[in-house]
Amino acid sequence: MNGKQDLRASHDDLEHLSQEQIRAQWRSLFEFMNRRHAGVLAVAILLSIASGIVVPTLAYFLGRIFNLFADYAVKQITGATFSSKVSRYCLYLVALGSANWLLNGGFFAFWVAFGELQANSARQKLYDAMLHKEIAWYDTRRSGMSAIIPRFQAQIRDLQLAVSQPFGFSLQYMVTLVASLGLALYSAWDLSLITIASLPLGTLFVSWISSRMQPTIEMQNTELGAASKICSNAFHNIEMIKCLNGQNKELRSYLEIIKRAAYQYLKVAHGNALQIGVIRMLVLSMFVQGFWYGDHIAEEGRKTAGDVLTAFWACLMAMQTVEQLLPQMIVLEKGRIAGTTLAAGLTTIERGKQVSEATGGRIPRFCEGDIAFDRVSFSYPSQGSQIALNNVSLFFPAGETTFVLGRSGSGKSTLSNLLLRFYDPSSGSIRIDGEYTQELNIGWLRNNITVVQQHTILFNETLFRNIALGHNDYGEVTKSEAKSCIDVADLVNTVLELPDGLDTSVGSDGSSLSGGQRQRVAIARARLRNTAILILDEATNALDYASKQKVMQAIRKWRYGRTTIIVTHDVSQIGLDDYAYVLDEGRVTEEGYRRNLQLKKNGFLARQSAIDAKRIAASTTKNGRRLTNDRELSLVGESPRSSACSPVSGGSHLDQNLIAMSKALPPLPDAEISQRRSRAMSIVPMAHIGRMTNARRASTLFQSPSRQMAFQPADVACTDLSTDIQTDDVRARDSLLVSSRSPRRSMRRLPNLLTTSHLHEARDDNWNLDKIDTESNLPIPDLQQVLPRRLLTLRKILRTVWPSLNKVDRTWLLGGYFFAVVHAASTPVFSWVFSRLLATFFKPRDSRSSEDLRWSMAVLGVAIVDAVSSYLMHFLLERAGQAWVDSLRAEAMQRILDQPKEWYDTRSDTLEQLVTSLDRSAEEMRNLIGRFSGFILVAMTIVITALTWCLIVCWRLTVVGISTGPILYAITRGFEVLSGRWEGHSNAAGEAIANVFTETFSNIRTIRALTLEAYFHKKYDLACFAAIKTGFRRAILSGFFFGISDGSVVLVCALVFWYGGLLATAERYSVNSIITVITMLMFSISGANAIVAFIPQINSSRDTASQVLSLASLPFRESHEHKGRIRISKLPGTISFNNISYHYATHPKHDVLASVSFSIPLKTFTVLAGASGSGKSTLIALLLGLYPLSQRPPASRSSPFKNSPGSSLDGVISIGQYPLSSLHLPTFRSLIGYVRQHPTLFPGTIASNIIYGLPEDSQFATDASIRGAAILAGIDGFIDSLPRGLSTLVGEGGTTLSGGQVQRVAIARALVRQPQLLILDEPTSSLDPQGARLVRDSLKKLVTGGVTVLVVTHSIEMMKVADRIVLLESGKVAEQGSFDRLMAIEKGQLKVLLAGGDELA
Repeated sequence: MNGKQDLRASHDDLEHLSQEQIRAQWRSLFEFMNRRHAGVLAVAILLSIASGIVVPTLAYFLGRIFNLFADYAVKQITGATFSSKVSRYCLYLVALGSANWLLNGGFFAFWVAFGELQANSARQKLYDAMLHKEIAWYDTRRSGMSAIIPRFQAQIRDLQLAVSQPFGFSLQYMVTLVASLGLALYSAWDLSLITIASLPLGTLFVSWISSRMQPTIEMQNTELGAASKICSNAFHNIEMIKCLNGQNKELRSYLEIIKRAAYQYLKVAHGNALQIGVIRMLVLSMFVQGFWYGDHIAEEGRKTAGDVLTAFWACLMAMQTVEQLLPQMIVLEKGRIAGTTLAAGLTTIERGKQVSEATGGRIPRFCEGDIAFDRVSFSYPSQGSQIALNNVSLFFPAGETTFVLGRSGSGKSTLSNLLLRFYDPSSGSIRIDGEYTQELNIGWLRNNITVVQQHTILFNETLFRNIALGHNDYGEVTKSEAKSCIDVADLVNTVLELPDGLDTSVGSDGSSLSGGQRQRVAIARARLRNTAILILDEATNALDYASKQKVMQAIRKWRYGRTTIIVTHDVSQIGLDDYAYVLDEGRVTEEGYRRNLQLKKNGFLARQSAIDAKRIAASTTKNGRRLTNDRELSLVGESPRSSACSPVSGGSHLDQNLIAMSKALPPLPDAEISQRRSRAMSIVPMAHIGRMTNARRASTLFQSPSRQMAFQPADVACTDLSTDIQTDDVRARDSLLVSSRSPRRSMRRLPNLLTTSHLHEARDDNWNLDKIDTESNLPIPDLQQVLPRRLLTLRKILRTVWPSLNKVDRTWLLGGYFFAVVHAASTPVFSWVFSRLLATFFKPRDSRSSEDLRWSMAVLGVAIVDAVSSYLMHFLLERAGQAWVDSLRAEAMQRILDQPKEWYDTRSDTLEQLVTSLDRSAEEMRNLIGRFSGFILVAMTIVITALTWCLIVCWRLTVVGISTGPILYAITRGFEVLSGRWEGHSNAAGEAIANVFTETFSNIRTIRALTLEAYFHKKYDLACFAAIKTGFRRAILSGFFFGISDGSVVLVCALVFWYGGLLATAERYSVNSIITVITMLMFSISGANAIVAFIPQINSSRDTASQVLSLASLPFRESHEHKGRIRISKLPGTISFNNISYHYATHPKHDVLASVSFSIPLKTFTVLAGASGSGKSTLIALLLGLYPLSQRPPASRSSPFKNSPGSSLDGVISIGQYPLSSLHLPTFRSLIGYVRQHPTLFPGTIASNIIYGLPEDSQFATDASIRGAAILAGIDGFIDSLPRGLSTLVGEGGTTLSGGQVQRVAIARALVRQPQLLILDEPTSSLDPQGARLVRDSLKKLVTGGVTVLVVTHSIEMMKVADRIVLLESGKVAEQGSFDRLMAIEKGQLKVLLAGGDELA
């Protein structure tokens, strides 16, 4: 119990950290630093200090130059001296500008590089920690991994943004602040102290506001995580959402959460705007208090006018740096919260229980395969007190096949989870070859066990790579080796039909393959893996009967002499001499050989054997002969020891009555079972080796430790024992020879395991891209293929703002821009007023007092107006920006949900990228309005206002300043274009990393089971390396152009002062006018140049905005789903498929259906049957309107069941007199109950899952209706056993249900709607026989009650209760009719299919 408490504590720590726990510190920005980053950080800090000193140095020179102008104005120096000194100082400015170029360029590049390193370190540490986390940790995430993974990615992005330019600029500003204050104190310390007296007050205010913002930002992140979870679940389950008309429900849930997140952000925006407004007020008004004292000390002669001006300029620059810090504060605040949260989460993950290190534990030399469960009890961490296994004792002898049977939820699949050590038993022990599993090396353990589950997981790779990943040396697997495994899995025809054969990409989670085809790929992968122990957990339930028999026969021959555990509901696979366990409610209720178990009155096998006898009788020909073969003998009649290696004559046939045959055999004594149990209790390694001949044992002793896992071609030929011995001797010799020649090849499984615990160490020392690629045999991610990059211009993006806002939000936007103009105008007005105030220094002392007072009050008035306008500008634009983003989010979500299923299949980016676009991308694009649009408008207004004013005052000097504009524009434009391009590349690289991250932890069970941690870690390393390589290139190029842009401002100042000096000596303008123009030009140029620092962030927001806008501009209500207008309240008549042909858009050259024609009369029970991949599920998808119909019947393929040529109904599905395309699909779907082949549950309670999609006021959304549907689906007993009953949380982050339990809840969801048409795709594939019988009985009752039922199934029992069977073969209708009629047809297709694929001789 302590382990469970630790898990719950870990969960609470990670997902519900208190504010005290996550109180962010500035050091949180550097939580992921390591020694390799220290050099980059040190250089970045040094360059920040050096570049920060540039500004006060500039202030010093400006003070000296202004002092020269003041002296020249009062005739204290001659014109020649004035010109000479001004020219000299201008040369100093040129040198300073050049140094500024180099320093700022390097500063920018190194900080961007440091941000890349920090992000990479965070990604790697988080990946490492999660990769080593036990499965129970994943089960107990209440919010689910679909919410956690996008949040982690967003937080890493926040951290990266913060420690890049924003932190670098902040440090630079701090250096400038200190240096400016030092210069001010040096020039006039008393004046400086008086001037900046309000600085401590402002600092305290800013700190107080920041402390209030932190919990609000965290609340916003929590809400965004919940929104991401909704998106992820909706996109992954879009098929069911459409069929249940749940789009509006998902959209409403999403918008409610987004609204709460927006409320939290606006609180943050208000605090940030208040900070900026207050600091702006303090910055501009401080000169009022300082000027009087400055005038006093200048009048007394204690300081010169130049000293006073230098102190003023230095104080102004110091306060401006504080002001420039504030826009970065929100980024830094989010960054340090992200750093703190990531570090706290990482600590929590690492603090909890970890997967045992691969290098720890015993590594036995052999794995014979004896498995013993000794009084094992277990309950899943996510299920609380509900017991999965209760004091279970089992023994699986090495080299034998053992079956495990039982009802859904009885604990069968739990056995494989415990064997693989996904979990540890609560009590009892598990041993393999006498060794306790908890003492074995976990890597060795998993490399000797292969589990093939009913819900097969395939990776987003080619078909060949998915099979090759079963082998440890996946890079060395040849296609000939893969093809031999494909033969075992009966996958040949599937490969031949794929457009690129083995090189065809199967899509995310194998979405381009049918359920049966995915299971066959998994079996082929298991064959290549060829471990000592194989567990098949309903691994063939999606296959048709003939394919199942063929595959099981191949598996029997392949696994002869190897430990095999088969978990199944299909007792026809069990031979008379096969040993079986029956589990019920976590206990062993029966065990023994089938020949005895089926004689046990009311026993599980006795009941099912009676059903088998009926099936066998049903497949008997009229003359008493049965369609059978050696395959049938192996699977049903005889043990593998008697049939697998003995030829069966063509005239030998199984007796028609299996029960009678078994009764003739003597029952197995209880002592035999006791002996089997005692072997389990006393087993030691190699104890049962006596079952092997001495020669066979001897050959085994010389095998390498990894020999049991080595690849061996499928051995389908039957051989005698001597041949087998000889083969093993040869193999043993070959093993030794290969070991001496190629140690890496012969020991290929263990080295992979031994490195998984040191992955981070190997990665840190391996930065050579070519070397990584060679060792891993993995392709380097193509960043251009991650997401279509159609980067929109800033103008096009901003043009979407106005149409997206309502009247109120438009008012906020206009108000924000109005106050932005006021704020912008305040800058040149202040510079002019301030210049008039400074000009009083050049006037006689007796006339200063009145002007001093007038201009001081003017400065104070401008400061108040500017502070208020600045506050309103920032807050109103942030509010408008949030409204814009939320509007686009809603539009994008609505349009994504509106897209047809075909759109989801053909997208080049993943569903996770769609989630990221609505989460992180939308958050970044808001900055275009909230932060950057105001700055751009301010800069434009400043430039226009200042230039107009300057042209009036001194047009010659103004024209000289303007002449540098084209050069500055060209530099800035080049920086913008280059930065935009590389920001796009960097974002694409980040998405490639996120894709691998998501693929890994969404499929963590399969990856663990196949020991593919090293493969996916290397794949992740490659994506990270590509990203950091792209980031370094971006840093170098962006830094170069940023340095030029920033340094050019100082060069322009030198030019303006030099020409101003010429005009002053020529006496064409007064010194007062020249000073006024120079002051306004400097303020204007520096203000406009401040935008340059935001260009990389603007381009990043531009890139993310392009992604969001591409989703928000998707076609809406233009697909085939919206063409129909006819609303029906009941089914108007027979459902007819008229000469239907179809191919998926992903495989346009492969016709899935070819001229399919048949009808489904109302109130009948129809079954669609056929081999896997024959088109059954495609017909269902077309009937549900998920795909548009292609009306192109192929000329080369024909069907005997079709309309006459040229019929107007060709290519049409009709519902009564209406074509399906003319019906209003939501209305039509409301009449349908649908259960898909692999059902999923939505996050929520069992009750909410059952009534999902029903209107809130629906008469069916009642407790009575829910309970009735649960009874019909056979799930009511299980629900009652749960502590919270119907209120139990299920789906991601909830209680884990078995496959059968999920299927029953899905059936209840279909039944509660009281549909007129019930469509079920393999509804009993995960159910035990009792549950399947209950479903069949319920379906018969529904048909009697007037419901039309259409079922896709391989179940013979389901076919027998149907009114009609439509048999598909290769996309065509092969036969149709009742079960009895089709079975009576000599050499009929259904009869051949059910008999195992052989025709009568």
